[in-house]
Amino acid sequence: MSQSLLAPGAVLALWTLMMFGWVAATRFPALKKTGIDLSKAPPGGRGADLEGILPPEVNWKSHNYTHLLEQPTIFYAVIVFLQIDGGNTGLTRGLAWTYVGLRIVHSIWQATVNRIPVRFLLFLLSTLCLLALSVLAVIATLG
Repeated sequence: MSQSLLAPGAVLALWTLMMFGWVAATRFPALKKTGIDLSKAPPGGRGADLEGILPPEVNWKSHNYTHLLEQPTIFYAVIVFLQIDGGNTGLTRGLAWTYVGLRIVHSIWQATVNRIPVRFLLFLLSTLCLLALSVLAVIATLG
């Protein structure tokens, strides 16, 4: 396993792009099935406009992709702070890999099953990892 604290961030970035691919792979066939022609779409349309038009299972992938562009942005900054200021330890690497693993499981769950109690638990656990990493980043940068 890499000793770089940045490796989990690189994996999560790649996973985010894989989710984007999953969005495209499910959304375009669903659009075709509903008869929507993107070349005739009005200007300024957004993916959110497809809510209620495309099946929920198709939109779940897009919802998760959006989630991967929200909280994980804090994660990316925190691991850089830790890497730069001497906070790259076994504990922080373990927390970072746990965060990434939980986010990947969260993605798969949300994109396929999407039962909220489990999804919330996965989100909560990953958030606790991020909270711990953030506290350790503050300690590392102030120390």
